[in-house]
Amino acid sequence: MNPENTLIVGAGPIGLACAISAKRRGIDPLVVDAGALVNSVLRYPPGMTFFTTPDRLEIGGHPLVCSAEKPTREEGLMYYRGVVRTEGIRVRTFTKLIKASVTAAGVCVELESRIAASGPDGHLQLPTSAGSRLQVLTERLVLATGYFDNPSGLGVPGQDMPHVLRYFDGAHASYGLDVVVIGGKNSAVEAALQLFRAGARTTIVYRKPEFTKSVKFWLKPDIENRIAAGEINARLGANVIRIENDAVIIRNQDGDTEALKTDRVYALIGFRPDTELFRSIGIEIQQNTGVPQHDPNTLETNVSGVYLAGSITSGYRTSDIFIENGRFDGEKIFANESPRP
Repeated sequence: MNPENTLIVGAGPIGLACAISAKRRGIDPLVVDAGALVNSVLRYPPGMTFFTTPDRLEIGGHPLVCSAEKPTREEGLMYYRGVVRTEGIRVRTFTKLIKASVTAAGVCVELESRIAASGPDGHLQLPTSAGSRLQVLTERLVLATGYFDNPSGLGVPGQDMPHVLRYFDGAHASYGLDVVVIGGKNSAVEAALQLFRAGARTTIVYRKPEFTKSVKFWLKPDIENRIAAGEINARLGANVIRIENDAVIIRNQDGDTEALKTDRVYALIGFRPDTELFRSIGIEIQQNTGVPQHDPNTLETNVSGVYLAGSITSGYRTSDIFIENGRFDGEKIFANESPRP
């Protein structure tokens, strides 16, 4: 069994920020991730612009330099790679946490390393076959897994059909196709606009009568103008009741049903934390909120030696914590360690 003082699960911006907090206190943590480095940013649509300014995405005091007022996905990927290299953070990507248990000697963690493979949508995916196993004994397990690997399901027949995608993979492949985008927040709105401009016949379906106020201020008038001009079809206040091979069946507020012809479907309705993983470790979860039990000052859970960081501390309210405020969680977790001079 491999001994580690600190194991951080999640190589996203917040997990990396936690690693920097540890290193500056003389601790050399191992960071693992089930996907690629900053996998959530990698999953963003190509060319996407962050909602916030670069200074609020920075970790460890490293400046994020970008060509415009706000960084793009590609600039973010380059930045976080550079931080890992500069700080000398030990990262093992495509290494999944299988289980963890507390023993008298510490937290015993079982990991599984897998080979990265390219899926049909062009994104890196993990094969279903098991890879090599690694056991780690650690004094401190920090879970910074986020929620981006767990897209919310529609809960309707046909949601798992191969032409139904949970992440937006870019618009070019949909040229000349009928595409239905399900959702009404930033990801769905941005996808619908890109698909329209790439030549897809695009329809956006949202269960509420209007788009949320959280939609980026430069996207909201754009989508509304495209709908008003008849360039993007919209079915607001409608619910999806099933998905078929060539159609999405919806029901509007009057109870009428409609079949929307489609070749591809993007179900961009948000994400949820993997509460089953937390429960398997012994972390207690509030039933209504999904919030794991933890001390807000130290972020330690009810399981001794196991800590939380980032969005998973807020349960189902995944919009409460972003990089901007979660990047300081490492300072809480390692507050009792003496800073390195």
